[in-house]
Amino acid sequence: MATQTMAVPSRLTFPRIAVALQTGTIFFQAVTAGMLLSTSQGAVLHDIGSRVMYGASMLYVLATILAWRPGGASPRPILYSTGFLVLASVQVALGIAHVPSLHVPLGVLMFGLSMLALGQVLSDRAK
Repeated sequence: MATQTMAVPSRLTFPRIAVALQTGTIFFQAVTAGMLLSTSQGAVLHDIGSRVMYGASMLYVLATILAWRPGGASPRPILYSTGFLVLASVQVALGIAHVPSLHVPLGVLMFGLSMLALGQVLSDRAK
């Protein structure tokens, strides 16, 4: 007797995990930015978090490329993730240069954009 099985698409895909990680690390950066004002550990955590956030942004670019090429997904998310990596690069440069008047608003913008990207990959319309 033959049993018929159907493949069910996984809800946890590499691009979804990557953009969720990116969004989470940006939120962590907002928390540690607030900690800079009140604790001495805030600077260390914010510095470590910036490296993790930058790595998460690179991972998101990789995830969109891998989803596009062999998986046949749209190439549009590659543009979004690459643009976000450019913003992350500017953000890191502004942080190193100690320019909070641009660093903080750009961080807020990046969090909003990352939340939009996360919402898009989690919605059913994104497929």
